[in-house]
This record gives sequence, structure tokens and C-alpha cells, in this order.
Amino acid sequence: MKEHRPDQHTVLGAIALANRAPSVHNTQPWRWLIGEESIHLMADQTRRVPATDPDGRDLLLSCGAALHHLRVALGALGWRAIVHRLPNPGDPDHLAAVEFAPKTPSTEDITLVGAISRRRTDRRRFTSWPVPDGHLDLMVRRAGKAGALLVPVTDGLTRRQLTRALDQAAGAQYDDAAYTAELATWSGRNRLARDGVLAASTPPQARVHGDTAMREFPQGTQPEARTGRNEADGGELLVLATLADDVVSVLRAGEAASVALLTATSIGLATCLLSQALELPGTRALVRGQVLDGAAYPHLILRTGWAPTAAPPPPESRRRATEDTVDYLPGTHRPAHTP
Repeated sequence: MKEHRPDQHTVLGAIALANRAPSVHNTQPWRWLIGEESIHLMADQTRRVPATDPDGRDLLLSCGAALHHLRVALGALGWRAIVHRLPNPGDPDHLAAVEFAPKTPSTEDITLVGAISRRRTDRRRFTSWPVPDGHLDLMVRRAGKAGALLVPVTDGLTRRQLTRALDQAAGAQYDDAAYTAELATWSGRNRLARDGVLAASTPPQARVHGDTAMREFPQGTQPEARTGRNEADGGELLVLATLADDVVSVLRAGEAASVALLTATSIGLATCLLSQALELPGTRALVRGQVLDGAAYPHLILRTGWAPTAAPPPPESRRRATEDTVDYLPGTHRPAHTP
């Protein structure tokens, strides 16, 4: 290992952890280019889901989450990631170039990297236990440091406006034959699948938890988590937003989504990202106007709460093999084996 950069096995180990990032329908729409002095994050347009994500925002958010996962992994391995976003104006798919500097891993680095392998998307009912304000505040602060606003929706009227936008978007999408065909293509996967949404992590029919309708996936087999009899769902809703709506802002929103999810996981909370209301221009405008008072641009809704203590964790979605997600710049040393 040279003093100013990690060796290639360390780089590949960090990329393997970065590939655990959440992505729209678990499409993993990114590629990594490895150089002797840097790692480059590339958008993979061949893995875009155009009916679900017509403007490419979900793809950018997914790539931003992978970028933050990479930063966390490198930090825990003793390397500070120096990130240059959109480094090549001639190539809009070149989202980031990452250089390295030695560092001592922080407590936050170690805590967050430990959460990567434990994080799951949990679409089941949560218990009625309230989420402490301090937990939400920590998620909000860390999202802010990553460059985005994370806004808890605690007012009853505002929350009803948010959940109505989710309902309206779901109805419009389910009437779209291209959307339902695309969703069927990317869901209902078996446990050996390396991408797409597992049947075992989605319910067999539409679910509404309290006031919040979850995205409906075909061919789901996940049983509902058992909570107390007639127990209300205590899931909190937070809107992730940025003050601008350009590519860098959306990428940073994805990074902030990653830190919020990993923070929640590290303190024992279950999480699920909801994006339906923000995939259609009309309902996204409703959320911006009614929930954020027109002051910011929404990108994701984060649902979080306490899973029942007796409920098994949701199944782990596999990821593509690391070697299938990387290429090497000319002249770059290739290790004999990849993780």
C-alpha cells in the first residue's frame, strides 16, 4: 500500500460495501471506474426504470446513496474520501471522482459502516412505540451535514396532505400499463437474485400502515409483522429535500438519504424509503407546496419506527458481484482476485 492511497483490495472492499446502498427497485444503477489514484462513480443508464423514474431523479438519488456508502466504507478503513461531484462537464453520467487521504476512523465512521450490512427496507407495520425526538434530531443533523434538509412531518394536517399525495401518485401509476409492466419485471425475485425486489420482502397485497399506503408490488410473499392487538402504527414520516433542484443537489440528497438510513439503523430503528409521490410532477408539486411551503424541492419520503421485537428481520437483498460493477482505467493495476 502506498502511503497516499489505499491498495486495490481495499478499494474493492469499499466498493463491495458501497454496492449495498439502497436503489430504486434495487436496480443498482451505477458503475465504478478504478484508477491508480481515484475511484469514479458513473451512472448506468442501462439500469434506469423509465416508467417509474421518467426524469432520472431516482437514479441520481440511488447513485448518491452509493457514493455516501463508499465514503463511509473508506472512512472506516482509514481513508478520507475527497469527492469531486460532476467532474467532467462533457459526460453527464460521470457523477463523481473520489480521491484519497489518510485519516483515523471516527466513531461515526465505525458506527455507520457497521449499519451497512444490517440495514433493510422494512415495508411491514411498525409498533406504536414513539420514536424519541433525539433520534430524529440526530438523523436531521447528519442529513444536513450531507447537504440536504430532512423535515419531520409532525403536524396532523400536513401529514394528511403528504399521505394524500402518496395515494394520488399510487392511483395514477397503477393505471399506467408501462409502470405496472416495469414493476413486475423488477419485483417478485427469488432469494438468489442479485438485483430487483425480493418477493419475500414485499407483502402479497396492498398495505396501509396507519395513514400511510405502501407501494404495491406483484408476487409478494412477506407476512405482516405481528404487533399488539389493535396497536396503532407509530411510523414517523420525514421528507428529504434540497433548496435547489439541479443534479448536484439531487446527488447530495441521495447521500443524505444514506446517512439518515444508516443512522436510523445504528440506533435500532426500522426504515423504508417512499418515493411514489415524488415520481410524478403533479404530486411532487403538491408535496413541495403543501408540505414544504414551496421553500425546498422534495426528493424522498423516509418512514421510520420500531419493528416488533419478536419480528424476524426482513430478508437481505443480494447485490451484484463486485467485479460486475467495476471497470479499470487504462494502466491501472488489476488484483488477481476480487471480493
